[in-house]
Amino acid sequence: MKNIEKALQLLNKSTNGPTEKALLPFEEWIKLAHDKPESAIRNVFQIFHDMVKNYVDQGIDEYPDDPESIHFLDYDCSRLFVEDSDRPFLADRPFANRLLRQVEALKRGAQQNKIYIFYGPPGCGKSTFLNNLLKKFEEYANIKEGLRYETVWRLDKKILGDFRHHTKNTLIMKLCKALEAPIEGEDALPDEEDFIDTETDYIDIPCPSHDHPLLMIPKIYRRDFFDALFDNDEFKEKLFTGKEYEWVFSDKPCTICSSIYQALSGVLKSPGEVYKMIYAQPYRFNRRLGEGISVFNPGDKPLKQNILKNEMIQKRINSLFKERNTIQYIYSRYAKTNNGVYALMDIKSHNTDRLIELHNIVSEGVHKVEDIEENVNSLLVALMNPEDKKNIQNIQSFSDRIEYINIPYVLDHHTEAEIYRNIFGKQIDESFLPRILHNFARVVISTRLNKKSEGMLEWIKNPKKYSLYCDENLHLLKMALYTGLIPTWLSEEDRKRLTAKRRRNIISESEKEGASGFSGRDSIRIFNEFYSPYAKAERPINMSNLCDFFTKFHSDLKKTIPEGFLDSLLRMYNYTVLQEVKESLYYYNEEQISKDIQHYVFAINFEIGSVETCNFTGEKLEITNGFIQDIENRLLGAGSSEQKRTDFRNVTQKEYTSKTLTKEIMLEGKPIVETELYQNLYSQYEYNIKEKVLDPFLENENFRRAIKDYNKDDFKTYDEKIRNDVTFLMNNLCKKFNYTEKGAQEVCIYVIDNELAKSFSNT
Repeated sequence: MKNIEKALQLLNKSTNGPTEKALLPFEEWIKLAHDKPESAIRNVFQIFHDMVKNYVDQGIDEYPDDPESIHFLDYDCSRLFVEDSDRPFLADRPFANRLLRQVEALKRGAQQNKIYIFYGPPGCGKSTFLNNLLKKFEEYANIKEGLRYETVWRLDKKILGDFRHHTKNTLIMKLCKALEAPIEGEDALPDEEDFIDTETDYIDIPCPSHDHPLLMIPKIYRRDFFDALFDNDEFKEKLFTGKEYEWVFSDKPCTICSSIYQALSGVLKSPGEVYKMIYAQPYRFNRRLGEGISVFNPGDKPLKQNILKNEMIQKRINSLFKERNTIQYIYSRYAKTNNGVYALMDIKSHNTDRLIELHNIVSEGVHKVEDIEENVNSLLVALMNPEDKKNIQNIQSFSDRIEYINIPYVLDHHTEAEIYRNIFGKQIDESFLPRILHNFARVVISTRLNKKSEGMLEWIKNPKKYSLYCDENLHLLKMALYTGLIPTWLSEEDRKRLTAKRRRNIISESEKEGASGFSGRDSIRIFNEFYSPYAKAERPINMSNLCDFFTKFHSDLKKTIPEGFLDSLLRMYNYTVLQEVKESLYYYNEEQISKDIQHYVFAINFEIGSVETCNFTGEKLEITNGFIQDIENRLLGAGSSEQKRTDFRNVTQKEYTSKTLTKEIMLEGKPIVETELYQNLYSQYEYNIKEKVLDPFLENENFRRAIKDYNKDDFKTYDEKIRNDVTFLMNNLCKKFNYTEKGAQEVCIYVIDNELAKSFSNT
């Protein structure tokens, strides 16, 4: 019983909020504006900007010190599109950057008086995107950070007229008389004045257009008013000079508010008394009720009556202001989303007519309601499929009023992989060797890219030189750039040629890609077909499984994949995992390498058979052919010819005597380890021993068996050196490259069985 009471108390506490909107007198709202001007003085475009910034943190630039950076940032949009969402939308990096640029433009006011159409192929997630965006907008607009105020007129009956003789009894008596004995004439029925609420001393008239309270200040006085209200600070400068605040001085109140203001001015003869009847209340957004946000689907039929009235409010207004028709309380459905969002889901059927109707509103910012002009300052958004563009193409005047924002299929393989995790669960990573999931995403994305890229080919003149890492069409390189990565395998020359201009050209191509290929729905279906057979398998999914899926089991899909792409992806993967295994097996003693190089540089200056004390290490050296050749094996490789060794020795000795010794050591006072010759020899030594690190193990069958038996009882039967080498290899693969123990075993067997070291021996 106690648990039930406790639960009910929590429920009561969570739902026990204010049921009425708090009204602020105009003077109190002015104080609020004075104290917090940047939050109090905002229109829908500024609110939209602030909402996005509230949910999307500042983007990350992986290359902040790069002078050629184009600020193609990594934005985390999960709080905006994923959190608390029934159907998450995952924005890839190109689209996130487009969206954030558009949001910045909205705030500046540079893009107002437009219809924003999010344009993309079926299955790209447009509807999910817009629904999630509007959900967050509604959420933000109803919390403290996003709260705005709208105008309410609280008309004082005592000041405007003495209605004390109109009591409830009078009303009831007249109704009773009318029912019992109808009397001819006007007095038989209740007058309009009888509908005035006599319980209170005022009548509340809400602005149906949700006018901002500051618009009640006549335009000609606003600059002087705000000049007096604010000190000469940063906000005041933005208010008076910034384009985002032009609306403060240019927008007019709705016709209803203007009429009430004029009528009150005529009665009260004092602007101060008029402002005492102006109040502000929070502008509450409710998509389901169409307040602040209205969303129309193509099948939603237009209402026969677009003009809305409130007869009760109209009668009360008429009772206070004796001149009939002074204030007409009529408005359209556009008023319900004024200073809010008006959205169309797909431009087809009835939504085509709605979009065309918006044209005049966008052009002039007004809408005719009978004889009255109604202001419409809303954020107008729509979704459109490519095939629906024909519905408005013949309307030429639309061209400069529409801002298209592309939502293509995902072009960032990180995002594509995250979509699979989101749908099938994050545990799917456990079923894949590292990079295989992302390689599947790369295959999908390859179908969405244009075959040739002018920007890429203008930058990389000879794509074949990167055959270890890329395909001839440079799709793999482009995918890396779309994720914000500049690969380290690029040559120094090409890295320098990647100027800001070239980067912009390449990234801009993302707006013309992603309209074809595997759609979002297709990719999820294909991934399910690929993943399901292996989901409960003991062995992790490897690269061979991926290639077989597209080439053997679903060869129909291969037709959509660019020719040669799978081969290039396999080659890049094979070369990469080979380097990982080498890196993980490679162990070197820095001190020993340093000694070898110093001894070599010293020894080549003496005759074979000499015994000398090294000037650099102080060790006594017996200079023999074997001593020098042993070090040269590590510098040049064991298979080097005698001529190559002799030439290398002569070049090294010449550089040592002409530059290293005479200039760097004797003249500049550098120690041998800081000289250019030493650094070059060290890098060459390190590179060669790393490249050859697998050679001693490849012919040893025990090495392969030991990897398979790792962490089993049989592993203890191998000799100590193999056990140490395999343990060292497994630990490094897990630590450096995030393999699981099982994955590390699998990738090592993959490298050995596919003879990858031999395949890339000449690279």
